[in-house]
Amino acid sequence: MKVIKLLDDKLEEILLIILLVAMACIMGVQVFCRYILNFSLSWSEELTRYMFIWSCFISISYCIKRWISIKVDQVINMFPKKAYVFAQLFLNILLFVLFFYLSIHGYKFLMQSIASKQTSPALQLPMPYVQCAPFVGFVLATIRSFQQIIYEIDNVKRMLNHEKIIDQDPREGR
Repeated sequence: MKVIKLLDDKLEEILLIILLVAMACIMGVQVFCRYILNFSLSWSEELTRYMFIWSCFISISYCIKRWISIKVDQVINMFPKKAYVFAQLFLNILLFVLFFYLSIHGYKFLMQSIASKQTSPALQLPMPYVQCAPFVGFVLATIRSFQQIIYEIDNVKRMLNHEKIIDQDPREGR
């Protein structure tokens, strides 16, 4: 159970840190080789590009989980507390539907990539390893959106029972 709890709490953070450190190290080696040894690595820029793609898609679910995505708070903040709770629930349902839809298309994209048997130019890496990033990222975002729906349903129940509503973002004093 501790492993599942750790994955739920820290999966995206762990993956993003690993990718960021690896990208920095690879590009550091590339800079060293290019400017000190007068020798350029043919694969380093391609690999860091693919790692960046992965980090972009993983960061979508991280932003949903931490509720740090770009949003228009000015309009929602004008709502009374009760309307705010329902607006948050509605927003999370929309996000869930959107990412579920994108997951389906990410899967189709991945299947086309597998069928093409394409490889990358420098690394000769099978492209499905890179092109499954949208599918994985959208599935993670779908899961995180669903978790937020459960959270907001709990807030609606609390509101209807006249209990204290749990704030989504502890930095905001709602």
